[in-house]
Amino acid sequence: MAAPADPHAAQPVARAGAPLERAAGAVVLLHGRGATAESILALAGELDRPDLAYLAPQAAGSTWYPYSFLAPLAANEPWLSSALAAVGRALALAAAAGHGAGRVALVGFSQGACLALEHVARAPRRYAGVAGLSGGLIGPDGAPRPLPPAGAERPLAGTPVFLGCGVPDPHIPAARVEETAGVLEALGGAVTMRLYPGLGHTVNADELAHVRRLLP
Repeated sequence: MAAPADPHAAQPVARAGAPLERAAGAVVLLHGRGATAESILALAGELDRPDLAYLAPQAAGSTWYPYSFLAPLAANEPWLSSALAAVGRALALAAAAGHGAGRVALVGFSQGACLALEHVARAPRRYAGVAGLSGGLIGPDGAPRPLPPAGAERPLAGTPVFLGCGVPDPHIPAARVEETAGVLEALGGAVTMRLYPGLGHTVNADELAHVRRLLP
């Protein structure tokens, strides 16, 4: 049976932290494959910023897209486009409460990190911050990336970006993390990348410290 055109459209957005209307800013948290919005909201406690509103969209079936993030883009449709739209809806919720992109951080882990980074690359603007924990841009090796020409305005405009990943990671090649750093720098991001020998596919205290520094 064919997938619905927008498989994530009816999924909820879980919330934690301060009410959006009274928050100092917002954080959009994106969970990994097989996880839930509620599970990624556990990061809110680790980040220790109760003045922020945390929004966590839920993926249908707990999976944003069915195949590897390195698969041909068409293989992950329509789930990928639907997942990107879900990120856009979470950002729109924040914006409706007065938190434009400059007061919103996007933070994702694993499949959610790939989704957050892909959203930022496709819709680059000045965010409060972006963190991809064990992730990279989506698509096969050699996929073209439209980048601003030399001398043109760079749309991320100094957005702080943190990329953290274990080496080796069973799902995320270090070369893709490095490639992602280059693309986001070309778009104007202020990128910090850390590769952690022996970490595996998880998040450590140093990564959380970097994430805290880029919150609004």
